[in-house]
Amino acid sequence: MDTLKKIDESGSYFELKVKHFGIDTRHEPVVYLRADSDVSRSEGFEAMSRVNVRVREKTLVSTLAIVTEDLLAEGYAGLSSAAMRLLDAKEGDRLSLSHARAVRSLGYLRSKVYGKALHEQEYLEIIADIVGGHYSAVHLAAFITACADSRLSKSEIVYLTRAMVDVGQRLQGHGDHIVDKHCVGGLPGNRTTPIVVAIVAANGLLMPKTSSRAITSPAGTADTMETLTSVDLDLPTMKHVVDKESGCIVWGGSVNLSPADDILIRVERALDIDSEGQLIASVLSKKIAAGSTDVVIDMPVGPTAKVRSDAMAKILCELFEFVGKQLGVNVKVVRTDGRQPVGRGVGPALEALDVLSVLQGEPDAPQDLRERSLLLAGNLLETAAVAAEGEGIELAARTLDSGQAWKKFQAICDTQGGMCEPPTAHFTHDVLAEREGVVQQIDNRAIARIAKLAGAPTDKAAGLLMHVRIGTKLDKGDVLMTIHAQSPGELEYALSYVRTENPAIQIGDE
Repeated sequence: MDTLKKIDESGSYFELKVKHFGIDTRHEPVVYLRADSDVSRSEGFEAMSRVNVRVREKTLVSTLAIVTEDLLAEGYAGLSSAAMRLLDAKEGDRLSLSHARAVRSLGYLRSKVYGKALHEQEYLEIIADIVGGHYSAVHLAAFITACADSRLSKSEIVYLTRAMVDVGQRLQGHGDHIVDKHCVGGLPGNRTTPIVVAIVAANGLLMPKTSSRAITSPAGTADTMETLTSVDLDLPTMKHVVDKESGCIVWGGSVNLSPADDILIRVERALDIDSEGQLIASVLSKKIAAGSTDVVIDMPVGPTAKVRSDAMAKILCELFEFVGKQLGVNVKVVRTDGRQPVGRGVGPALEALDVLSVLQGEPDAPQDLRERSLLLAGNLLETAAVAAEGEGIELAARTLDSGQAWKKFQAICDTQGGMCEPPTAHFTHDVLAEREGVVQQIDNRAIARIAKLAGAPTDKAAGLLMHVRIGTKLDKGDVLMTIHAQSPGELEYALSYVRTENPAIQIGDE
């Protein structure tokens, strides 16, 4: 049995030692305790309890798991990899456990579950407790579900957005216009951000761009940029890059801007829930925390994009503009074609190569990526009054064609830590057309699935290269896509999906 020594009146015991269990629980900190532990019995701990774990000066709220087999020696408490990292713990460190405090905001959550509208202070307390680690995965799932399916009023979306901004750091900008853009999502390869940042920054506008890593997609902007330069910058370094080059492209998780968003979005994706209210709060909280005054939203609409109907696009457009106005941000929504992937590459390195080809003005650069980037950059230039209305796209094109955007992009990468070459895959395989005809439809979700099975985004060189677009005429045996993988096994996973599922690329008669 454990030998216990109570060292204060809080119920903390320091005779347990840390054992790294080596279990990957993603971002959820978990502590493992023997079922016959004196600590467990005396404190009345049960499995799935929320407990305070203290190692030296660091304290963390964790989920408790009870070990019934002889996997943990007496006198030890196991920690998951996430808990080890967050506590900066080492094997053999002294560890104390105590009951987590009562969380008042869980009462507000229960009210929301039953359909009650919440006030601004209640959302602030909920978000503060989420960021503080006081909500378990079950509580997070309940909060997300309670806010889904249009259960947030317009005012509640404003309250939630403001709370997500307030519970985190803010980038204090300077100047009349600080611009940003965001794509609602659902299109593989839609990697316009690096090109837009380069164009806008080359014209003197400030664009401190924080981007996400992929959660369920083959690549996020941060994953793609990481094949070209460092993206794990802290807030002071990010400020330095923006002060020097007017723009940056960094991973949002490293700078603690709207940290609640990073927590909530992981659970949303696991539940496959992405309601309009939470989407608005997620996007705009990041932009406001980065100091943005003007934001352009790229909203692709298509049958396999995230926004699939004109009716939903209209609702989201109105909500974006309303919430932005309430929080002092000028928001402009640009609806775009969401019927098919953008560019040729799907996967971090392959998308990076598309970005470079557009910035360098290569003759065979994907024109759809170029045109979409010019559209978004042009709207930002007009919104910030750098270009007159109707002349933004022309100014953006001049900036790109003159090489100014490419020069600015290189300078940003150098300041973020230096520029590098994207990696290449060890194995490739062409997927061929089984009949002649015309490409009639491309399933964005199936394309993304193939790229992920090939290893993206974990393997930065993995993914696929598109060779066709809607309307492409084909002969039997023409190449539809080339799958890139780092191992034969992953290549076979992707090919197996291509062979057994409904076709990602539908071919019909001319």
